[in-house]
Amino acid sequence: MGMFLKMAAGALGRQKSKHVLIAFTVGLGVSLATAMLGVMFDVGDKVNQELKTYGANLTVIPRGSSLAGEKYEFAGEAGGGEGAAAADGENYIREDELYKIKMIFWAYNIVDFAPFVNARVETPAGPAVLSGTWFNRHLELPTGDEVDTGMMPLKSWWTLEGSPGDDSVPEGVMVGKDLAARLDVKPGSSFAVDTEKAGRKALRVRGVFESGGEEDGWIIGTTALAQEAAGLPGLVQKVEVSALTTPENDLARRAAMNPDGLSRAEWDTWYCTAYISSIAYQIEEIIPGVRVKPVMRVAESEGAILEKTQLMIILLTLLTLFCSALAISNLVTANIMERSVEIGLMKALGAGNAAVSLLVLSEMLAVAFAGGAAGYLCGLGLAQFIGKAVFGQLVAVKTAVIPLACLMILGVTLLGSLPALRAILRLKPTEVLHGR
Repeated sequence: MGMFLKMAAGALGRQKSKHVLIAFTVGLGVSLATAMLGVMFDVGDKVNQELKTYGANLTVIPRGSSLAGEKYEFAGEAGGGEGAAAADGENYIREDELYKIKMIFWAYNIVDFAPFVNARVETPAGPAVLSGTWFNRHLELPTGDEVDTGMMPLKSWWTLEGSPGDDSVPEGVMVGKDLAARLDVKPGSSFAVDTEKAGRKALRVRGVFESGGEEDGWIIGTTALAQEAAGLPGLVQKVEVSALTTPENDLARRAAMNPDGLSRAEWDTWYCTAYISSIAYQIEEIIPGVRVKPVMRVAESEGAILEKTQLMIILLTLLTLFCSALAISNLVTANIMERSVEIGLMKALGAGNAAVSLLVLSEMLAVAFAGGAAGYLCGLGLAQFIGKAVFGQLVAVKTAVIPLACLMILGVTLLGSLPALRAILRLKPTEVLHGR
């Protein structure tokens, strides 16, 4: 063993330039692979957070609602008339129970939520929708936690001139661009509307927004304002929820259709994974009388984009490692050719193919792990740069990357050394030592 180590150390010292190139090649490949794997392990939340800018992926509606889609009737017009609805709340959700959304198992995955209640009003430019919501609501939970939530993060693609609404200013509203043009108002202007239950209300325009949808003809105010206009204090028609979710798989789809059909182990796995269906189920558990509908267009897009992003990163990682193996193959083969006389002499003195191959592999692995360790550290820094440049956030360091990096170093070195090992096996001492 002592002689073996002495020979390996001597070989490393004699061909420093070749070994530095091999270490650099391995380090470069490992650094790129480490960076991409680090991003991949953390990309789920990052991509989900980016996709949250495109709106809510869950809609909470009353269980007794007759609505089939995302178009909601005006307050007081559903379920057989306003009196019945107001009396039993069958077609409405109690606003004072909405804090429970942040008390489910996956509470920290709930990024934002806001309720909505619509009422008809008469403006100087004709009838319009007054939609009440939370602009900037601060909630204190029974757990002692505090939460800030509201509509504006849910509608981040809207453009706004002026200021957003404020829950502490009931008369302050946001007006859609189309309606603002008809009313000839701008931020700072005032106008009055006639409501069915609250009479005439004087409103002040805080901001003019453009959504690109039907909301451009609406007035958006506080829930208190819309509830007063509809005569439904403390009640809302729907809640939009934005949650970070895990892409759906077969288990999640089966659970969404029939949770009771799962085995106990399957149910525990599903319930304790942030599938959109399990988050919906937990909201229905904690708030009585509601049903939660995933906005599948958003949820499916999140899953598809995440899966494609991860597949792209895996393919790029494999391509990077393959290119590193090719480069190492050329360097190691050149190294063996330069040492052919030395290897021929070793064989002539009685060293077998296995012993020579083990010596060469030991040298290459020592050089590769030295370069790979440096490459791993560089890869961590590169991952942070990518995370900051692409997502505006640092990437969490995952310990799972360390054993993967070791496997990558080992795999790339072995794959790159195969041609050189074949050359060693074919090398004949008589031919080499006689200059042939």
